[in-house]
Amino acid sequence: MTPSRLVAVAAGAALVLTGCVANQPMGGASSASEVISVSASETACAVAPATAASGVVRFRITNNGPQTTEFYVLAADGLRVVAEKENIATGATSELSAQMQPGSYFTACKPGMRGENVGKAAFTVTGGPVQMTGNDQALLGQVVTKYVSFVKNEIAELQPQAAKLADAYAAGDDATARSLFATTRLHYERVEPIAEALGILDPRIDYREIDYKAEAAALAKDDPTFTQWLGFHRIEKDLWVPAKDALQPDGSPAWGDWRPSTPAERAVIAKTLVADIGRLYDTVHADNFAATHHVDLATVSNGASALLEEIATSKVTGEEDWWSHTDLYDFQGNLQGARIAFDLVAPVAEGQSEAGKPLVARIDTEFDKLQALLDSHGSVSSGFTSYDKVSRSQRRQLVEQIDATREPLSKLTNAVLGIEGGK
Repeated sequence: MTPSRLVAVAAGAALVLTGCVANQPMGGASSASEVISVSASETACAVAPATAASGVVRFRITNNGPQTTEFYVLAADGLRVVAEKENIATGATSELSAQMQPGSYFTACKPGMRGENVGKAAFTVTGGPVQMTGNDQALLGQVVTKYVSFVKNEIAELQPQAAKLADAYAAGDDATARSLFATTRLHYERVEPIAEALGILDPRIDYREIDYKAEAAALAKDDPTFTQWLGFHRIEKDLWVPAKDALQPDGSPAWGDWRPSTPAERAVIAKTLVADIGRLYDTVHADNFAATHHVDLATVSNGASALLEEIATSKVTGEEDWWSHTDLYDFQGNLQGARIAFDLVAPVAEGQSEAGKPLVARIDTEFDKLQALLDSHGSVSSGFTSYDKVSRSQRRQLVEQIDATREPLSKLTNAVLGIEGGK
């Protein structure tokens, strides 16, 4: 059954943005004309042209390298993520539509989806700020407002739960800490795209060991205090100590240069996690958060797709919670966050064109199937099956249904922005 929409938006309403140019067609000058070409490889991320008009900017990314890659549009500070497209397979071409105001940005790619970015280059958006006026702006503004409220609420719930987890971990009460680990992370997983867009905070809070090692030098350069692996997954490995002969997801020895944290080290790790989540809370609760971090209608729509990509790239493989095998909780958090973002923008997509209605119906159906499949493995309240107990055939079912959901969801942002009927 199709769930009730979280917000009612007038059919055919135009996109809301911050700025001062009234009654510009949705997406600005670039929405129906030029598509920016991106050629990604192991060593390059060539973007041509390196400029676009304000409004909807469309990037068509071709991965010519031997590894799956990601493409980023970064803010002027080179850290904050304005928009991203993950999981672009070798030889594949994928499209990213981003709502962009005038200013200076950077583009970059990440081959292998870990390690330092390659091909970082300046990208300029010209023209005037785009804004709609009147009732359309007010109605569509509700989408962003409601999504930001959702993000704030999740981080507000995360903060005290993370403090309890940190206290138990620091005190050596591993049984309590293990019982809190997965359910605490749910709140983070529901809003992960927003957290990932805030620069150094996500690496400090949620990087896995192999990701930290791959980017340690760059992370320390961005944040001189970030000189050791931190966050949820450092705690996870201490709580579920691997066997001496265990391997990391990349095949390296689990005990290579790692040892269980001492009580003194645990105290520092716990205190740091609480402080970093406090910074996250302060950031998203700032009065100008949406404007400062360019949260707009495309952010919400792309966020739904990004969360499905998170499931596809790390949850289904078991890589996310490699030691605790609590991946299905993260899977549920990502799915819930994606569904909420989708529900918020779906009425806009339906109102843009006739093509939007069947697209939304199809996404709804696939979301329902994916949730039902996940339900067959448990629930948050009753507990999910440990992921190492999920068979290969069951994992294959999950992959197939994730792919069936990702395909129409990848067209959502274009539908929301009125581009080619969402194609």
